[in-house]
Formats: sequence, structure tokens, C-alpha cells
Amino acid sequence: MTIIYELNPPKVIQDRILSHDELQNSVEKFKIKSTEIGRICDGIHVTDSVLGIPRISPITAGFFVKNSNSKIKISASIRVRDRNHTSITQTVCDAILLNLNGVLIVKGDPPPTGPKDSRLVPSDVVKQFNEQGFGEKIDLYLSISSNPNFEKIHKKIEAQPRGFVTQVISSIDQVARIVDKLKPQGFVVIPCILLASELNQKSAQMLNLDWSGYSKDMIGFLKEVHKIAGNVLLSSPNDFKRALEVLKEFNH
Repeated sequence: MTIIYELNPPKVIQDRILSHDELQNSVEKFKIKSTEIGRICDGIHVTDSVLGIPRISPITAGFFVKNSNSKIKISASIRVRDRNHTSITQTVCDAILLNLNGVLIVKGDPPPTGPKDSRLVPSDVVKQFNEQGFGEKIDLYLSISSNPNFEKIHKKIEAQPRGFVTQVISSIDQVARIVDKLKPQGFVVIPCILLASELNQKSAQMLNLDWSGYSKDMIGFLKEVHKIAGNVLLSSPNDFKRALEVLKEFNH
């Protein structure tokens, strides 16, 4: 049973490459956030360059969190879109050596500049890592749609990840359908929920998310999803203050 909070590492570029002092300042702010949120949740998931915008490595950021709170579970996304297999293997080994608990292998958003696609497929990467024995050393996860067509995700199931992290969900029915299908097969299911708040409205629009079904009872929705799946991943990219309030209320 885990409550996980999603954190974005500091950006490396904001119209220009940031100076060492600016990066250090951003890292300190990130550490403060992770410490605050780490007191009221079971785990933190660190993203990997959302929207393709370069950020500090999620493995490095995860180490910062683990270093200040050895008890909290840390997972990190790893993009395959702009990496080759050697690079991904190095990153997973780094995660293992730094005692992270899990990695979510994702395609990733296209980067604004540079090569757009390595042609690697997340399920193929996880399958190969499992064959090499990496799955015995760190939990490997794949992502799935909030409304998956189970007839078309055979490759993901055959890759035998530890579990699946959903894209943002909007209803209890979505969670129940995924859990009913995948949990009996031994997979962990981690539903992702976007915190309904005015500051996160832009993110909801980008994701075409209709949160009208839960926005008036955020706590009740979180508790129901947690009851069904046993896990919840809360995302609140632009409203950290409200996320703290909601998680504190959730725990009382």
C-alpha cells in the first residue's frame, strides 16, 4: 500500500543553459520539496525531462532524495526516445548502485531539438532487462493508457514488468477495469491522478483530462483509488502547496 508523489527535477535549460549557481539553487529547492513531501507519503517518483525539455537526470535527483530520506521509496522514469540501449543500461545500473527502488521505462515526449526517436520500444527494453536479470535487482515498470485495449498490449504483458503505471485517470471505473485485468496476473497497478486545482488547469488541458468527476471530492477520490489498487501516484506539477495540504488530509 503506497502513496507516491511525482516530482519534476530542475530544468537544465530555461531559454539558455543555466549557470552552476542557478542549477545549485534549483537543486536546493528540489531537495526542500522532496523533504517536505517525503514526510507525508511513502514514495517519490522522479520524472525524466517531461515535454522533452532537458532536466537534471532523474537518477541523480532520486539520489538527492534518497540521501536525505533513506526510508522513502524512490522510483524514476527513464526515456528511451532519445537514448540507445547502452545509455539506458548505464542509467539502470546507476539506479541500482544508488539504491533506487524502481524505474519506469517510457517512450518520452519528443525533444524540442535534436533527434526525435531512437526507435527503441519500452516493452522490448524491459523484456531484455528481465532476460539479463536486472528485474531481480530493481523493479521495472511500464506505462499503460487509462483506457487500455487489453487485446493490443500483449507485448507489454509478455515483457513481465513488476507492474504498470497508468496515464492520468479520471474515474473509478477506469481503475477498477485495469486492476481487475492485471492484478490477478501478479502485476502491481499504480494509477496516476492529476491533482485538481486551478494552478494545474493548464496541465489538465494539455492532457485532455476531464476531472469533473472527482474535482469536488479530491480526498474521497484518492482514497477510493487507493482502496482498489493499493497504490496511488499523485501528480501536481504546478501546485505543490495544495498537494501538501491534500496529502496531509489524506493521512488523517
